[in-house]
Amino acid sequence: MDDTVKHPVLRIRIVFGDGELIGPGKAELLERIARTGSIAAAGREMGMSYKRAWQLISALNAMFREPLVASTRGGPGGGGAVLTEAGQKVLRLYRAFEGEAAEAGAAQLDAMRALLRDIPSGK
Repeated sequence: MDDTVKHPVLRIRIVFGDGELIGPGKAELLERIARTGSIAAAGREMGMSYKRAWQLISALNAMFREPLVASTRGGPGGGGAVLTEAGQKVLRLYRAFEGEAAEAGAAQLDAMRALLRDIPSGK
């Protein structure tokens, strides 16, 4: 088998109900908000419009009992956003679930990878 074939990546989407889901994109958005302190900056880093980032955060905030992101309006002092305690917990749980699923399925993923067609470099 060609060693240039990449290791499989598990991308988990957890669907709680109609339109209620969390997956890798929303988790990444939450992480970037936590790091940048801004919904707009987090969205820009992901190549996402401000409107789309807000839509995703609104959906997450509506989905859980407590909001995951708290924001303040802009203005002379500037606005900002932070993950709430609930947001930190949901993100932590999601990432832990991802890690445990990847670990539990590693043998099956490796077996599937071994069945992949060898692709010559550069093609």
